[in-house]
Amino acid sequence: MSNKKNYYKNPIVIERADPWVYKHTDGYYYFTGSVPGYQEIEVRRARTLNELSDGETATVWTAHDSGPMSQLIWAPEIHYLNDKWYIYFAAAGNPDVAKGTFQHRMYVLECSDENPLTGTWIEKGQVKTAFESFSLDATVFEWKDELYYVWAQKDPAIPGNSNLYISAMENPWTLKGEQILLSIPHYDWEKVGFWVNEGAAVIIRNNTIFITYSGSATDENYCMGLLWADGDSDLLDGYNWHKSEEPVFMSSEENSLYGPGHNSFTISEDGEEDILIYHARPKKVEAGDPLDVPDRHANAQVFTWNEAGFPEFGEPGK
Repeated sequence: MSNKKNYYKNPIVIERADPWVYKHTDGYYYFTGSVPGYQEIEVRRARTLNELSDGETATVWTAHDSGPMSQLIWAPEIHYLNDKWYIYFAAAGNPDVAKGTFQHRMYVLECSDENPLTGTWIEKGQVKTAFESFSLDATVFEWKDELYYVWAQKDPAIPGNSNLYISAMENPWTLKGEQILLSIPHYDWEKVGFWVNEGAAVIIRNNTIFITYSGSATDENYCMGLLWADGDSDLLDGYNWHKSEEPVFMSSEENSLYGPGHNSFTISEDGEEDILIYHARPKKVEAGDPLDVPDRHANAQVFTWNEAGFPEFGEPGK
């Protein structure tokens, strides 16, 4: 890939926060993200990341007229597990904030067809966790023949808006066994505006499990942190996870990319480069609720690895 810095025509998709990209064995990049208005789940696909902006696009699910899956459809992710497609997303019964948080729960859709844009999606229901509270931003990963679920949730007994948890899964819509607290907002950079750990994404390299996540409010203070664990350790033992004291990806004044985060990972078209997919704003939020400002655009950026085996994301736009 030549001229890596300018290869991707960013933003690759406008007005899609929480962007998720998955490159399938059919050669297509599948993309989904939060759609402004938060009332539908859209999936698009293209042969290259640059073509996603004008790629095939389909609305595969719409919010219910009422009830717990009727409001604020946030952060869908599309995965391919056990020869079926799954979409993980969060939804609320009403848009109001209660006790300092929204009222989201996590849900799963399943599609058995080859093409998820034209196939039939079935609601598999809510992913039930150990306690009923604000929960969102689920992701899944497979390791050593086990399927794991990582998500953000509010524990009423812990100060703040959301923490990160991990659990093994019985199947792609059911948790099993113990649910482990991975991370709470601890450092100052995780607690600007809101005390938040959310938007986890997993990348595995050289037998190390890396989890990126996002912290703070969704304005220009939003940024990415990093957790990691040895792949030979017990991933359901919180003591085996480590956490970066500093953010690993944050706003760039120079490049006018603010609040980068809620990322995913994919690979380049030639299979040679690791790609960070993230949303960012072109300017700071000057007034109103940042969630109501639909200028979080999806961006793609090549990243590298340092000698210690850790990801080096650099600066947004570079």
